[in-house]
Amino acid sequence: MKVIFLDNDGVICLADNWGGRSKKKRKHIKKGLPLIDGNYPLDCRFDDFDKKAVKVLNEIIELTDAEIIVSSDWRYHATLEELGDYYTSQGIIKRPISCTPRTEDIDPETWNKRFRFRAMIEEERAFEITHVLGQMPSITHWVAVDDLNMGKVVKGHGYTVEYEWGLNNFVHTMLSREGIKQSGIKDKILKFLQ
Repeated sequence: MKVIFLDNDGVICLADNWGGRSKKKRKHIKKGLPLIDGNYPLDCRFDDFDKKAVKVLNEIIELTDAEIIVSSDWRYHATLEELGDYYTSQGIIKRPISCTPRTEDIDPETWNKRFRFRAMIEEERAFEITHVLGQMPSITHWVAVDDLNMGKVVKGHGYTVEYEWGLNNFVHTMLSREGIKQSGIKDKILKFLQ
């Protein structure tokens, strides 16, 4: 099985879309509509996906038949089924098959000692993806796509720093207004999935 570990913000939900959920919530309140089980309706909880970014993601899925596992923090604000509904409503041709689990659920001791009081979001997300890979031997090809840098090697100022927690199969979408539609990103993703 081929898998894309997918972040949303900065990948398919781009900077120009950010803040849209606040407007949706205000409209919902203005209309006097009720919350559902204490939550805003699904379409009010999230910002919209960029249409061109969705097109690129769909092209990748069509070429590789890859499945989606959500690694985005959006997994904290909706169930897998709700995320699938939202992906579909935004034009993505496949629903996610899973979400990465929280580090505190995988290994509470590691979470307490290493992540709880530190802002190490990149390392923690890489830890969660690595856990899923260990639990799912059916994954033959995979790539993590994120605007957070979870790469194995970071170069800078004439030296190379290698992080022991970094991911080898990683594509960094550095430009938050471009995300997955940024020049060269699609080809980098396809390299890991073919």
